[in-house]
Amino acid sequence: MSLWIAAAKIATALNVALLVGLGYIWGRNYLTFKSKHTLGLLVFAAFLLLENALVLYYYLIDPDLSAWWHNESLVPMIVWQTQMAINVAQTVGLSFLLWITLD
Repeated sequence: MSLWIAAAKIATALNVALLVGLGYIWGRNYLTFKSKHTLGLLVFAAFLLLENALVLYYYLIDPDLSAWWHNESLVPMIVWQTQMAINVAQTVGLSFLLWITLD
C-alpha cells in the first residue's frame, strides 16, 4: 500500500474521530442552550460524519469496493493523491474547528 493510500485512510479515520468529538460537544451545547446555531452545527457534524464513515467503510470493509480500492492497477494514483488531499484538508479544517470549539 502506498503512502497516498495510507494517508487518505488515516485522514478519514481522524475525520470520523474529530466529528464524533465535535458532535458530542455541539449536542451537549444544544441540550443546554437550545440555540438554532448550535443545532445547525450539530446537523453539519452529523452529515459530515455520515459521509466520512461511509468513505471509511468503503476503504476498509465493503467486500466489493474495498478490494477495488486496494488494487492499485484499478485506481490510478492521481485518484489517491486527490483523495488524500481532500481528506487531509478536511482533517486540518476539522482540527481547527475543534480547537476553537474547545477554546
